[in-house]
Amino acid sequence: MENKFLERVGQLQAELKAPKGQTNKFGGYKYRSCEDILEAVKPLLQKHRLVLTVGDELMNCGDRYYVCATATLRDMDGDDFMTNSAYAREASEKKGMDEAQVTGTASSYARKYALNGLFCIDDTKDPDTNEYTERTRDHSRKRETPLYCSDCRTQLVDGVKRDGTPWPVADIIAYSTGRFGRQLCPVCQKKAFAAEKAAGQ
Repeated sequence: MENKFLERVGQLQAELKAPKGQTNKFGGYKYRSCEDILEAVKPLLQKHRLVLTVGDELMNCGDRYYVCATATLRDMDGDDFMTNSAYAREASEKKGMDEAQVTGTASSYARKYALNGLFCIDDTKDPDTNEYTERTRDHSRKRETPLYCSDCRTQLVDGVKRDGTPWPVADIIAYSTGRFGRQLCPVCQKKAFAAEKAAGQ
């Protein structure tokens, strides 16, 4: 049963086309939202006898809050399931938004990254991967509680991607938790990729 479940998940991932249905008014680029992914996947769920649920919870780390979103894909005909989680940090404050809207914005991004990981959608080169960070960046420059890599325990700091663009800590955490299920520094991400490759994944 498990093999049939994984086979159907693989077929769904191969068939899923989630177009970028949103336009950034300031940057002029296209990007996909959580809603775009859900709209595209719903017809395929019934076809492959699968059920998708998405939920999230608030997690406190020092003086900041993160929204942890979890996407779960279940087999309609058995007990098999697959999950993927991702995180997005709440802004300290957001001009023009009340607290519920700030949390809702973080929730939408976390859910999008969780769905990306579950369905193998790669947004790492899209401009909107930095959009959340820019929209929620704390410009007060207050000292934050350090965050650490789950594997090597080194402090996570802002980095730079291969193409030379900035890679903020929030995006590093969102990507690594969505891809590997834990927050990893870039060095440990490479090790995790190598381990997967060696295992034939």
